[in-house]
Amino acid sequence: MGLRASTFFRSASALLVLSLALACSPSVHKPTVYVFDGATMGTTYMVRVVAMGIWKQAERDRLADRIQATLDTVESKMSHYDLASELSKFNRLRRTEWFEVSPETFAVLSFAQELSEVSGGALDVTVAPLVNAWGFGPVEPTQLPPNAEELARLRDQVGYAKLELDPVALSVRKTDPAIECDLSAVAKGYGVDRLATTLREDGLARFMIEVGGEIMTAGLNQDDLPWRIGIQRPTAAGGIHRVVPLQDLAMATSGDYHNTREVNGLVFSHTIDPRSARPVEHRLGSVSVIADHCLLADGMATALEVLGPDDGYALALKMGWAALFLVRDGVDAFTAHATPAFEELVAEVH
Repeated sequence: MGLRASTFFRSASALLVLSLALACSPSVHKPTVYVFDGATMGTTYMVRVVAMGIWKQAERDRLADRIQATLDTVESKMSHYDLASELSKFNRLRRTEWFEVSPETFAVLSFAQELSEVSGGALDVTVAPLVNAWGFGPVEPTQLPPNAEELARLRDQVGYAKLELDPVALSVRKTDPAIECDLSAVAKGYGVDRLATTLREDGLARFMIEVGGEIMTAGLNQDDLPWRIGIQRPTAAGGIHRVVPLQDLAMATSGDYHNTREVNGLVFSHTIDPRSARPVEHRLGSVSVIADHCLLADGMATALEVLGPDDGYALALKMGWAALFLVRDGVDAFTAHATPAFEELVAEVH
């Protein structure tokens, strides 16, 4: 998976699916929409499948089980909250020996390392110690915010270059035993992609998948139109900034307003810059990215959010990525900056 525009198109921003009909009345002329939802990876998921005809309850139950099982498998490999997961076992390893992982986990780590190079370390899966220190990890820190000495110590334990991958043996190795990985920036997107594969294997061609705001669409919606996805305004008032038509594309959003911590009157974003060891403090409220695959959109949205409105836009422009930046001008005001690739892609789908 290369990172050029031919492979990548991205867009995201607190994604809200706009649906005029959750379930259509069955008829020979009108398709039926079946909705499946549940919990995964510390968030929720929703799948809408457009089908012709009426499914028996047994068919619905079988697909519901397949959906949950697919997401459970991804979580069992890549969760840093589940102590029994493949990733957690690697994180607990305090040695520099090679550790064999599943093909799925290796693929995600390999993509993340490539994206780390392209983004100059803005996306770095070894950021886990810093995420934990700022109160966004599985263990509550003893002190918030962490002091300068603690941040300096933890910063020494972070760095994607300290992670080595062997594509032949499907193994990964720490050059620093203290390294720990957090795949939160890419695992949900990968889960969406895996779920899309599951649905296609079942012969389904018209669906929309959403996991924690990361989205993949296939075919047309129940009205025989592209799926309509709303990009949320990053303001206290909320609402929809723009509706984007999507067909056979993924979309992901990274923003500073959904997951925060407040300490002594100061509000910290969950987006940690691995380079500074601190939460981001720039004016970028959110960035949305459209791509061929949700893994790509998910990871790049995070990288661009870390880079901020200027450096992030410059990188997206250079790489030809389809990205929409919503930059704060005040408490309830913002300015939108879309890359040419974003505008061209959206225009093509209409």
